[in-house]
Amino acid sequence: MFKNINNLLWKSLVSILIICSIWSCGSNIDESPNGALAALDLFDQSYGTEQNQIFDIYLPAGRSIAKTPLLIYIHGGAWVEGSKEEFNQFKQALSAVFPEYAFVSINYRLYNFNMGINKFPAQENDVLEAINFIQSKTIDWNISDQIILAGASAGGHLALLHTYKHPSIGKVKAVIAFFSPTQLAELYDFSYFTQTGLGGMLGGSPKDQPEAYAASSPITYIDSKSVPTIFFHGTSDIIVPISQSQLLKKALIDAGVKYEFTEVPNQGHGFTLDTYPGLFQQAAKFVKEQM
Repeated sequence: MFKNINNLLWKSLVSILIICSIWSCGSNIDESPNGALAALDLFDQSYGTEQNQIFDIYLPAGRSIAKTPLLIYIHGGAWVEGSKEEFNQFKQALSAVFPEYAFVSINYRLYNFNMGINKFPAQENDVLEAINFIQSKTIDWNISDQIILAGASAGGHLALLHTYKHPSIGKVKAVIAFFSPTQLAELYDFSYFTQTGLGGMLGGSPKDQPEAYAASSPITYIDSKSVPTIFFHGTSDIIVPISQSQLLKKALIDAGVKYEFTEVPNQGHGFTLDTYPGLFQQAAKFVKEQM
């Protein structure tokens, strides 16, 4: 009798193994028939408890921990507007020059002028929290923990600020920035817009709040160990003057940090769409040399 029971148990085990092999009992439900992971897009993923603490992630087909770095994009909007969907207009061009990469586009809390909420450093802290969360998920997503940070305008400011100020949070290998604020005390006097915005977010003028302005300026934290940086600025920018990038260039030179800076002729705050592909290609070449 026991022999018959053992035979039945053995046959059951064999059947289970066969079924598992057919239905891929592993956790990677997005595998393709040849065993490689299929492309997978995940939207509105939470990295915190606040409404704006969400992100989208685009995972490429055939990804692996060994061969798939991550580019995190941070949107612009003067820290008061904008969303992660800004990335959509660049996704195709970025994918063409970073074909092996996964991409994440994050939201962060926005400063509310009327209510005076989400002042700095709420945005800086959200980037910190997002990167910590993303780093914790790279094994689950089958991607590398090597990160490139990128952003435009306020997003570029946040990318630069995180990279220089918090070098131990996230394995950031390079940073890409477009027409970004870099020294907020200098930016304050540029226009009524910058005075109003920065004064509200930082609780006053640079004279009133010098520590807040210094703590929120990427340039403050540049040293000889800062990561390689590539950045672009239009010569006709009337929102964030090109002098902000020129100040960044000087700080990087003084610290001996590898960089590339391109002044884009006759472009304002936000380039024409046909301008970006060539700049992305330039950025990809620079990044590849750092990886």
